Amino acid sequence: MKHNLLAIDASTEALSLALHFRGKTFTHFEECPQQHSQKILPLVESLLAQANCTLKELDGIVYGRGPGSFTGVRIGVAVAQGLAYSANLKLSGVSTLQAMAQQAMCSSECDEVISAIDARMGEVYLGHFIKDDNGNASAKRDEIVVKPDLIEGDFSGMSAVGTGWQSYADTAHKLSLKVIEDITLPSAEYMLALGDKAFESGETVGAQDAQPHYVRDTVTWKKLPGRE
Repeated sequence: MKHNLLAIDASTEALSLALHFRGKTFTHFEECPQQHSQKILPLVESLLAQANCTLKELDGIVYGRGPGSFTGVRIGVAVAQGLAYSANLKLSGVSTLQAMAQQAMCSSECDEVISAIDARMGEVYLGHFIKDDNGNASAKRDEIVVKPDLIEGDFSGMSAVGTGWQSYADTAHKLSLKVIEDITLPSAEYMLALGDKAFESGETVGAQDAQPHYVRDTVTWKKLPGRE
């Protein structure tokens, strides 16, 4: 990695942070539903102390932009914005679905991953990713929210990650997916490389322009009438 970055994600039950500073990486991951707002800032301070650095010594902040819990996504984005304002840093938002695919590609050496997060109300957030020439997860299609029994496509033999496949194991079996059981929630550690790529290419925003990505406005991978 070329940049010193702090990554924050509060989009799901997990609260995850990662800090890359001068060649070393420091991480924190825990499942703590409904405690994110109380814990996130002390954990940021703890990681900075471990690395013996300050916010102003960083090149930027990476935040989990969603999808996930609306409240959790907002907490993560708001904290990232506040920290960026205080230190005059740029930001890059990373998809939670993409982060899980990135972890799978790093740990299992798979080239194509279907990520799914349980979206409640009988739906999942769904993303389809392939490994690019640099070894990073790249979106093959737009992320969507969909009822599991309406998922269409040939995914036979592809790797799958996320809570969506735990909640809807029958759908994973029907689609012939290979579920990686130990990757269920996004980890900020795997947002670092994706954020580093964004900072390298200048795909960053100021604090005022950091936005969540809820995905609720996209509902199917089936082509709409008239858009085939």
